[in-house]
Amino acid sequence: LKFWYDCRMRYVLGVDEAGRGPLAGPIAVGVVAVPERFLITREFPGLVDSKQMSPLARTKMFRLLQRRTRDGDIQFCVRCTSAKRIDDWGLTRAVALATARGVRFLAPAPDDVSIYLDGLLTAPREYNQQTIIGGDEAVPIIALASIAAKVVRDRLMTRFAKEFPEYGFEIHKGYGTKAHYDALKKYGPCVIHRRSIIHIDQ
Repeated sequence: LKFWYDCRMRYVLGVDEAGRGPLAGPIAVGVVAVPERFLITREFPGLVDSKQMSPLARTKMFRLLQRRTRDGDIQFCVRCTSAKRIDDWGLTRAVALATARGVRFLAPAPDDVSIYLDGLLTAPREYNQQTIIGGDEAVPIIALASIAAKVVRDRLMTRFAKEFPEYGFEIHKGYGTKAHYDALKKYGPCVIHRRSIIHIDQ
């Protein structure tokens, strides 16, 4: 990052999160940074909000993001906040922590960037920023951040499935499906469950 970041240039950051609603696992915040004149729609053809893409299409787009990062054209990071911290701090503060960590990592100088965030997200107040409802559908750099967050979080949940095979995390990624609730009733919560929001009587 030190070689890529040039304080003489201006940058644009996109920020989105994945995993706000699940009963288990972390929340992940994706942050993508590009030079101000970088044309995302040209360099990432077919880019849309991660929720509108198949898992295979998301993976392909994520691999392109990784390649362009290795080439030094852009940068991205994903910052996660654990289920325990969500329980201890509440979801809003947990998301704010992950967002701040990601933004400050990719944009150490607030004067050099403009930030676009999806939904209810906000960056630290010293940054020039705009929060856009439905931004993952309307703003390409937010869509790219949504893909980064979604792919990284899904991979984490697939890894957790090997450690806690009873719950089927590889299938539902921690969301409150009937199968997930059935497993909770049978086995109780594990260490990656968000105990503050689980209601077993459902």
